[in-house]
Amino acid sequence: MTSTVQQIEQRGLWYEELSTDCVYLHRPGRTLTEADNVLFTTQTMNSQSLHLDAAWSAVQPFGQRLVNSMLTLSTLVGLSVGQLTQGTITANLGFERVAFPHPLFHGDTLYAETQVLDKRLSQSRPGEGVVRFSHVGRNQHEEVVAEAVRVTLVRLRPGGSR
Repeated sequence: MTSTVQQIEQRGLWYEELSTDCVYLHRPGRTLTEADNVLFTTQTMNSQSLHLDAAWSAVQPFGQRLVNSMLTLSTLVGLSVGQLTQGTITANLGFERVAFPHPLFHGDTLYAETQVLDKRLSQSRPGEGVVRFSHVGRNQHEEVVAEAVRVTLVRLRPGGSR
């Protein structure tokens, strides 16, 4: 007797599955450590003392080193990938807006949420649609630490009609 086992591959959502009527909560969050920050900062050739020099940062307005804002942005978008765009995105087209209203510090946990602002079928690329995402990152205290509006190209469900 043979049994058929269903195989399920993790993927993001196809264009048709993305809804403007909900907020996608991306869990678990990601705690950003000193090691994460120093590695990212040095790999990207950013010599900003606010990220690397603890003694200097201690006498600055925030009193400690800040997590590199580009690491915060990358992690914010990255937290959404498994749920929304894993294997379904064609391209990142750009960012319309990026803001960091509150700093993120070593040991803070970043939680992300995404809303689909709008979407439309691509006029130049059959089988794909343009989707505008609003990503919001909050720390463990619910303070908004990052906001970004991102425009992407997302594939329609294979075999679906245009």
